[in-house]
Amino acid sequence: MFVKGIMKPMHQCWIAEASTPLHEVLHTLDEHDIEGMPVLEAGTFLGMISRQVIYQTYFTSNQEKDIFLQQTLAGDLVSHQDYYVTEEDVFERTLTTFKGFPIVAVLDDGRRFLGIVTRFDVIEQFESAFGTKRSGVRIAFTSEESEGRIARLAEILKQFHENVISLATFDETDKLARRIVMKIEKTPNIDKLVKKLEKSGFRVLDVKED
Repeated sequence: MFVKGIMKPMHQCWIAEASTPLHEVLHTLDEHDIEGMPVLEAGTFLGMISRQVIYQTYFTSNQEKDIFLQQTLAGDLVSHQDYYVTEEDVFERTLTTFKGFPIVAVLDDGRRFLGIVTRFDVIEQFESAFGTKRSGVRIAFTSEESEGRIARLAEILKQFHENVISLATFDETDKLARRIVMKIEKTPNIDKLVKKLEKSGFRVLDVKED
């Protein structure tokens, strides 16, 4: 999955121009109950602005609140200039980009703003990958790292007419083995399937209905 498949395009985003006064920025943040948004100048991404940065700057500004909010512009307080990915990045890359901020910008090679990815969007993708919103039986097992093991797993599943909801693999501490977590629809064949997996060299660690 690439970022372009989960991003919200520009026309669906709340943004601030560099010339937007802070009182307008805060109004937008409050009206839509969001913590921060991208700051642009002629379509180019400058960075992010957030409620927290605005408040922190105000308390150290020694200015009257109304004057500060009316005369200070979004471009004056822009931060988090590195909070961006490209639409061709794999969506997992966003995990190391958030760094405590709820959104990241999506840019082209010239830093032109294309849209955003939210933390919620990424969590939804992981929930989908692990099938958390569908009921079924989750089977955790390990497999040796050898050619044809996934093909053998597919043959077993076909033999028992199992419908796979999700399948994920992880590195084991042993470099010659992989940990696999598979979620399938509940059928009367679960016990037989588990026994077949074990006879075929897969070491079953856990079976749980959820």
